[in-house]
Amino acid sequence: MGVSTSSPEKRISVVTVDFPPVNALPVRGWFDLADAVRAAGRDPGTRCVVLTAAGRGFNAGVDIKEMQREARETGGHHALVAANRGCFEAFAAVYECEVPVVAAVHGFCLGGGIGLVGNADAIVASEDATFGLPELDRGALGAATHLARLVPGHLMRALYYTARTATAAELHAHGSVWKVVRREELRDAALELAREIAAKDGELIRLAKAALNGIDPVDVRRSYRFEQGFTFEANLSGVADRVRDTFGRQAAEAATGTRRPASE
Repeated sequence: MGVSTSSPEKRISVVTVDFPPVNALPVRGWFDLADAVRAAGRDPGTRCVVLTAAGRGFNAGVDIKEMQREARETGGHHALVAANRGCFEAFAAVYECEVPVVAAVHGFCLGGGIGLVGNADAIVASEDATFGLPELDRGALGAATHLARLVPGHLMRALYYTARTATAAELHAHGSVWKVVRREELRDAALELAREIAAKDGELIRLAKAALNGIDPVDVRRSYRFEQGFTFEANLSGVADRVRDTFGRQAAEAATGTRRPASE
């Protein structure tokens, strides 16, 4: 369990995230992921990094239960600040990795997962992959910066406001997913793309990565940091806690056939 790095082929590093049951990362996990991606990119023998995950889905975002537990214990905002910093570092590590990063996505890719794949250089996805930001349902904001790199502007806003998800096939149609394959073919498909990238000159591929980042129309670090300010404001105002405390309640009520008054 945790974050691990392997080298299944020459010039390719695979960073795997494994936090059962749903890959909702604790604060430490985000920092560990950032460290692993940066280390892989710094390795002079690496020309491409594949970011993948074990288990049911690619990423379910931040471990909300950890945040709630620490908030109850400390009575402050330390958990939120730490989670914000962890996500910021992980997203930045993917974007600033010295070599291209290929994200191999299966199952759900939600919240922080969008931050990771939105900053990746390419995405290969399984047919069952879904992408979305359920932030408004979880008392949070953020990662619209990265969703905007996956879909057109108006669709990004509709997905954000409704907390709906998009399928891998839909993102492929928008050009943000390189290839959609069966779940059992995902690893091979990601390695196939990574192998093609890694066949290029090692020094030149690093220059290419730096050049492409330099011509991006949006400074993703600054843009995401701006969003995080509103996340913190929502927490200070109390609205985030009000929404977060109902997280999971709707599903439970649907299962039992009960509903609480809308004013609660």
